[in-house]
Amino acid sequence: MKENTKIVIAIDGHSSTGKSTVAKELAQHLNYIYVDTGAMYRAVTLFALQQKFITDNLNTDALIKALPQIQIDFKKDTKAGLITFLNQKNVEDQIRSLEVSNWVSDVAAIPQVRKKLVEQQQKIGSAKGVVLDGRDIGTVVFPDAELKLFMTASAEIRAERRFKELQAKGDTQVNFEAVLENVQKRDHIDSTRKDSPLLKAADAHLIDNSNLSKEAQFNLILDLVQEKTSGPE
Repeated sequence: MKENTKIVIAIDGHSSTGKSTVAKELAQHLNYIYVDTGAMYRAVTLFALQQKFITDNLNTDALIKALPQIQIDFKKDTKAGLITFLNQKNVEDQIRSLEVSNWVSDVAAIPQVRKKLVEQQQKIGSAKGVVLDGRDIGTVVFPDAELKLFMTASAEIRAERRFKELQAKGDTQVNFEAVLENVQKRDHIDSTRKDSPLLKAADAHLIDNSNLSKEAQFNLILDLVQEKTSGPE
């Protein structure tokens, strides 16, 4: 590839591995567009909660029928970065709640939901120069992405990260055991669902950041990007 060639960077992996954080930093560093696919599924989940489609169970049929009512947009904010909007309302904080986390994997397992959001993601990324993170970016959304990463870490370490994140946001009711259970539950649902399960693409680079600093991880990924964008013509 010629130098400065813009590519699609697909970042998949387990929950709470820092996919979104590194994807945002990478996009900013490369002057790429960042697409937070996880936020899109979280927004649909929030919509389902707001519409009472989720009580003790998820009313899948009701959510499917209501999909045309859902509009998801991203807007840049100088302080907070990328902000998620659901039907013209800022929902960035709401979609990060543990309640949404508890149901997002179930919502994401619905084929009709995935079809709607995958089409939107592919449209955004068609011009290249994008970084996308999620569960099936390298396997389904952009199977031909020039660079694929698969991020993981132990469930306990990921739960600890998520626990501290929720505490920092003022959630004093949450406890570590509940967060760990949520992480393990999401791993199981994401990996065993029939439609687009969480899988490492054969050509994806595995990054286990259980004991890797953010700086070391970022530099490692930048080296991989450099290999793809400034190789021989």
